[in-house]
Amino acid sequence: MENLSLHDHNNGPAGRHGGGLPPSLPHGHQAYPPPSHPNPPHPGFQHQQQAPPGPPSSVPAPGQAPSPVPMMVPGPPQLPPQMFTTAAQLLDLTDKKLVLVLRDGRKLIGVLRSWDQFANLVLQGTVERIYAGHLFADVQRGIYLVRGENVLLLGEIDLDKEDDIPAGYRQASYDEVFALKKREDEQRKKGDRRRSNKLQALGFEAEHSGEVLF
Repeated sequence: MENLSLHDHNNGPAGRHGGGLPPSLPHGHQAYPPPSHPNPPHPGFQHQQQAPPGPPSSVPAPGQAPSPVPMMVPGPPQLPPQMFTTAAQLLDLTDKKLVLVLRDGRKLIGVLRSWDQFANLVLQGTVERIYAGHLFADVQRGIYLVRGENVLLLGEIDLDKEDDIPAGYRQASYDEVFALKKREDEQRKKGDRRRSNKLQALGFEAEHSGEVLF
């Protein structure tokens, strides 16, 4: 007796061409029903083939205006990188010639070489400029270290106008300018003491009078 398997009909001429009926089985053998799908896909594969659901479409009701599309509100404008609010603002002033006004009234001119997070400054080629009346004098100070808490203001010097004499002043010797400045300081201190006494008599007190010069 010839033994036939379940899938022998696929290997025959009729099975290869997709037509005809499978050969008859011997007496006593029961044929199995053909599968509904020859190679059913894996459930996970079917899940991957499904398209993702789109966003729910909001269709306005009849007679209702469509809702406006929300617009992105721009944020506040950002400062450029060189605009710092800490000691890092000195980054653009490094190796440049600056003028410093200290809290005690001294004026320093020098090249900024180094600084730290506390705004302590190291100046090279420093010159202290003394003003008295309509005169001024320059004193060489060399390397100068300035504590950050003593700096009242500072700014960069225009090198094209560096050698220009300030309007209304003339340069004189250090001894002459220093003597004149000493007399001015004594007169200013006497006036501050008189003003402080009058304020105290009225119930006021002037703090640090005469210490900061603008």
